Amino acid sequence: MLYRYAGRFPTSYAAATALFDHPIDRAAIALLLAFAAGVLPFIGSDYLFEAVLMPFLALSLAAVGLNLLTGYAGQISLGTAAFMAAGAFAAYNLQLRIPGIPLLATVVLAGLVTAIIGLVFGLPSLRLKGFYLAVSTLAAQFFVQWALTKFGWFSNDSPSGVISAPRLVVFELDANSPSGRYLLCLGIVVALTAFAVRLTRTQTGRNWIAIRDADVAATLIGVPVFRAKLLAFAISSFYAGVAGVLWAFCYLRTVEPAGFDLDRSFQVLFIIIIGGLASTRGAFFGAAFIVVFPLLLSRFGNTFLASIVDAGVVEVIDKIVVGALIIAFLIAEPAGLAALWRRFKQRLKTWPFIY
Repeated sequence: MLYRYAGRFPTSYAAATALFDHPIDRAAIALLLAFAAGVLPFIGSDYLFEAVLMPFLALSLAAVGLNLLTGYAGQISLGTAAFMAAGAFAAYNLQLRIPGIPLLATVVLAGLVTAIIGLVFGLPSLRLKGFYLAVSTLAAQFFVQWALTKFGWFSNDSPSGVISAPRLVVFELDANSPSGRYLLCLGIVVALTAFAVRLTRTQTGRNWIAIRDADVAATLIGVPVFRAKLLAFAISSFYAGVAGVLWAFCYLRTVEPAGFDLDRSFQVLFIIIIGGLASTRGAFFGAAFIVVFPLLLSRFGNTFLASIVDAGVVEVIDKIVVGALIIAFLIAEPAGLAALWRRFKQRLKTWPFIY
């Protein structure tokens, strides 16, 4: 049995909280990252980067942040797109009003600005939970979109409210080509995902899980519930803000409120539900399903149905099919795609003795 855990015991805290505790896992991830960063930029087409990989990476990062809040801490939020918009407009204004600021510093500062906004809208979580908390976070969606549209300062008094994204330069390297923007997204997403995985295995992550499972019991055993909830909102908003920067600067190439509407919030929520709550890899599985599958279905419809019905009807049929498949999948596997992956790994652990 190559993929076996028998006889493997962590001998230190660092080993127990390692990102990947099995050598095969570490080798597989290393090969995947080597291919994504060292091979794909040279063989991939512009369509692959701009229509598939960049939206996949940006939405995956937003889903990782929302999963920290909803999957691990148990706090429901319907305002993810608002925090993405706050991050995108914060990054635009930082680039505009601070000449010479490095791009990576802009991304980090935009995330911190969004984290502060997330703290403000996370305050109701100290008194509300469940459906009532979801409604209160929904207010962030409408308020942020209203503020960005009402006050011209955020868009530098642009008449249309739509601004072209600035040129992307990282360490004196031009990152404006499709492959350059893809590599920028990939580097940021990999770094923040690794941090998220480590965070969930620390005392902070265990506090979130305790609050999610039984917040009253968590209070009784000494978990700082209020502080942990606010920290979850802040970190989740930070991730959403950075994802908003990637969505606007790398994918859309424009900064506009319309790119972060309520549908975007529900899209990220569906990603973590389909991928699996409290699973970092589930965010990537769900994003792949939400981004890639509709593109394949649309191409199939345009190829075989375009001669029968018009394009508008084909688009509606695509949405109906995607929605029906999501419902059917969640009925068959409520724990999401991550549960299928866990069962597959469990079979690998016992192979060839599979019953």
